[in-house]
Amino acid sequence: MSRIFVALATLILFPSVVFSQKYMDRGYRTIQSADARLFVGVLASDSLQGREAGEAGGRMAATYIVSLLDEWGIEPLSDDGYLQPFAVDGCDMNNILAVIPGKRNEYVIVGAHYDHLGIGVAVDGDSCYNGADDNASGVSAVLQIARAVKKTRRTPQRGIIFAFWDGEEKGLLGSRHFVENCSFLSDVSAYMNFDMAGRGPVDNPKHLTYFYTASHPLFGDWLKEDMEARLFSFIPDYRAWDKPTGGSDNAWFAKNGIPIVWYHTEGHPDYHRPSDTADKIDYEKLIDITRAAFLCVWRLANEVY
Repeated sequence: MSRIFVALATLILFPSVVFSQKYMDRGYRTIQSADARLFVGVLASDSLQGREAGEAGGRMAATYIVSLLDEWGIEPLSDDGYLQPFAVDGCDMNNILAVIPGKRNEYVIVGAHYDHLGIGVAVDGDSCYNGADDNASGVSAVLQIARAVKKTRRTPQRGIIFAFWDGEEKGLLGSRHFVENCSFLSDVSAYMNFDMAGRGPVDNPKHLTYFYTASHPLFGDWLKEDMEARLFSFIPDYRAWDKPTGGSDNAWFAKNGIPIVWYHTEGHPDYHRPSDTADKIDYEKLIDITRAAFLCVWRLANEVY
């Protein structure tokens, strides 16, 4: 599909879209390093006990996330509130779902898992698996994007659902529950995922793996355009994939034919260890990824693809 055709289709199908730079910039400017440090610092603190699904630390993390969404005026997806409870093998868990409504009965979902491994085997005297990169970094990105979209003060064409999945570390349980019980799955136009977005390989710290559905090359073009215009600090490795599944929450959406964008900065020596702490996050990189993703979300919610 040519860019000229896409532009014409956008004007025909989405005539009320206002692609004014000032609205995007209004949201873009709200994405700040100080807030990323705060969100990651709280979520990865020892007081949250590693945020294990179904345990006290996980519930405290959920309470914190919900308090921010409520403070920013981002409404719950359900009339029953932000929490979507579910249980697997007797373990009580909760997804967190919020929405900024759009003008059409279509949706873009932006998600990250907020659970981690909890308290486990001690390593060097530390038994709290804080999960700063995995995945407080991803939660921070989704939170900041949600607030940024709200701050544009523009109603998107498609509604944007912000999802914080529980039970990912126990087998992608939260995202599976959502997909299997979603009555409007056919109206979901795209899913964006964050899972480990704040570090990178020791020998390539600026690396970002950018997975996207191969049948939607525009998703790659958008980031290439923004890399030229914004001079972000990360270096993307573009990975077009027929159905980007892998070991994260995007898998259930991809298996159901929903186009995917997935930001992932790969592993490091602290992965799934107590040493994955907030002080080791590259906040400049995390903020640049969050800003780039916000620009992508705005396109996913407003353009034809």
